[in-house]
Amino acid sequence: MEVAVSRPQRWDVPFGESMRDDAIDRLLSIEPFAGIDAASFPASLPLREILRNDTRLQHYAAGDIIVREGDYGNSAFLILTGRARVVLAGLSPEVLGRKEPKRIGWLAAMVQSLTRPKLAEVRNYANDPQASPPLRAGGNPAITTAERGDPDHPHIFLQDVPRVLEATDTVVLSPGEMFGELAALTRSPRTATVFAENETTLLEIRWQGLRDLMRRTDALRLHVERLYRQNSLLVHLRETPLLRDLPAEQLALVADATLFENHGAFDWNDSFATAVKRRPGDAIVDEPLISEEETPADGLILIRSGFARLSRRYGSGHRTAAYLGRGQTFGLAEAVEAAGNGVAAKWNDSLRAVGYVDVLRIPQQVLEQAVFPFVSPESLASAVQAQATFSPTEAKPDATAEGIDQSLLEFLVDHRLLNGQEAMAIDLNRCTRCDDCVRACAATHDNNPRFVRQGHRHGPLMIAQACMHCVDPVCMIGCPTGAIGRDGVSGVVQINDRTCIGCSTCANSCPYDNIQMVEVRDQSGATLIDAATQQPIAKATKCDLCTGLPGGPACQRACPQDALVRLDLGNLGELSAFLAR
Repeated sequence: MEVAVSRPQRWDVPFGESMRDDAIDRLLSIEPFAGIDAASFPASLPLREILRNDTRLQHYAAGDIIVREGDYGNSAFLILTGRARVVLAGLSPEVLGRKEPKRIGWLAAMVQSLTRPKLAEVRNYANDPQASPPLRAGGNPAITTAERGDPDHPHIFLQDVPRVLEATDTVVLSPGEMFGELAALTRSPRTATVFAENETTLLEIRWQGLRDLMRRTDALRLHVERLYRQNSLLVHLRETPLLRDLPAEQLALVADATLFENHGAFDWNDSFATAVKRRPGDAIVDEPLISEEETPADGLILIRSGFARLSRRYGSGHRTAAYLGRGQTFGLAEAVEAAGNGVAAKWNDSLRAVGYVDVLRIPQQVLEQAVFPFVSPESLASAVQAQATFSPTEAKPDATAEGIDQSLLEFLVDHRLLNGQEAMAIDLNRCTRCDDCVRACAATHDNNPRFVRQGHRHGPLMIAQACMHCVDPVCMIGCPTGAIGRDGVSGVVQINDRTCIGCSTCANSCPYDNIQMVEVRDQSGATLIDAATQQPIAKATKCDLCTGLPGGPACQRACPQDALVRLDLGNLGELSAFLAR
């Protein structure tokens, strides 16, 4: 039996209340939208409809927190009226009103389990599926924050702004300025906290609309780059330990001279399938060089987003020493050597882009004039020593500083598994293949497991085909409706079943084959078909880390041999501890 239903479309669920024509007209009269040519957009994706459905107006009172440092960003903001203040120095979790996501109780979990349909992948389209409860920030109101406004979408506000900011550096943003675009486009955490200084009206643009706008016109891209250099660049530089205590005047000189670079492809998953099929150790030849060993060093490199492989020539090939991620630096030892000797040094190691990498390059001349004279010898030596731990050593040619076997590190980098923040690691020496983990997952998710107990292997370690909730989730790039996104607080990558159109873009984009397409049915067991094409409707499914359930992921709790764990593969110390049990 089959039941015909309408397939969801891109703008079935607008970002907010649909923007009226007069509001859209006002937007098109101001920058950066005034500089956008509407004729450059196709009839299927008109500029006015992007503004109508992918943007919303947000009103904030004085002290309201707009974005918080550390939260994952899914949107950018353009200030229309009022002022916002960017906090350059980190605020405490209590000040930011952050608390753990709410989980349901054990009794509610049992009731939920007992009332689940007996059939697999049942969807009830008679009523709209209830949205997940909002993850509210809270904190201790007695300290600095409280909630106000709509109970379902509360604003967190600072109760005593002068006291909170008395020991922090801030920058004021005025009408026409934009913020939050980098986090939205790179699927990364916010780098600063921004709050409303007075009554403020913002245009919030969700990342799908921002992506389409930047694809079709240079006006917005140039606007974003200019604003980043003016505002956010200082935040990133201040987060670098070497530059943390630099006087404001010197930091401004560094910012003015900093070069922006990107290496690799934004949608690196397209070429990944070919690279991963190469012989072990050969994948490195496809990775774009950022800096090459034994060539002249020309300054300090800061990783802004993405991953980079640090390697050194070894025999006829290359040996991976480590990987570098956001916030880490490369080339400091060479820069200090060049400054001390007065002659250009050469890179000790090579640095390559693993996927897509944004870097900032500070020229050697600027380091010598505006940085080194203002950093104490002790701090400089400490920074050089910290970077030295990344370099290969002759004393331990087969192990890294974190105790990870060299071949295992190569395996993780070649397969880009370091991208996984919540990977399912299985110790095959302990695993009895009882499949209790699979059954527990199926019992929790529509009678159909959200992972496959197979995957890449290295010795006794297997990384199963379960969503890893990646640092760089490329599955989100091409989703036409924005049905797949990241929770702002937890970072969990989730699929909105209501807006998923079953196009398979996310499943095809996932480099690890961790998203499955499944045919869905109604409560009577009838297959749901597209009313227009008469073809079965498929939905994207994947691990959601059992968000909201007590006890965490059901797969890990169900393993009787303690052979399965969810861990961050980017934390080599955590992986080493698991393997050494």
